[in-house]
Amino acid sequence: QVQLVESGGGLVQPGGSLRLSCVASGIIFNAYTMHWYRQAPGKQREWVATISAGTRTTNYADFVKGRFTISRDNAKKTVSLQMNNLMPDDTAAYYCMTNTGDWGQGTQVTVTS
Repeated sequence: QVQLVESGGGLVQPGGSLRLSCVASGIIFNAYTMHWYRQAPGKQREWVATISAGTRTTNYADFVKGRFTISRDNAKKTVSLQMNNLMPDDTAAYYCMTNTGDWGQGTQVTVTS
C-alpha cells in the first residue's frame, strides 16, 4: 500500500531554515504530482506547494512564495520542502500528499524565539 513518511521538522528561531522530506513507497513515484500542506493548531489544513510529475512545474501559496522551495528526487522517491526565512506563523504540522489523496503522518515545525 501507499506509505508517505515525512521528516525534518523541528524547533527553529524566526528567520531560520528547515528542510522537510517525504519518502514515498508503494507507488510509481515519478508518475505522481506531489503536494505539501500544513495545519496549525485550531486551523484548517491549508495547501502550501505542489510539484508536478513530468515537467516538475511548481506552484506555491502566496504566503510562502519566495521563501519555500519544493523539489523532488524521483530516484529516491522523495519530495522535499526547503523553508527559509521562517516566521512564527509558519508553525504547523506539515504533511505531504499524493494527487490521489494519500497522506503522510506529518512532521511538526515550530518557529519561536
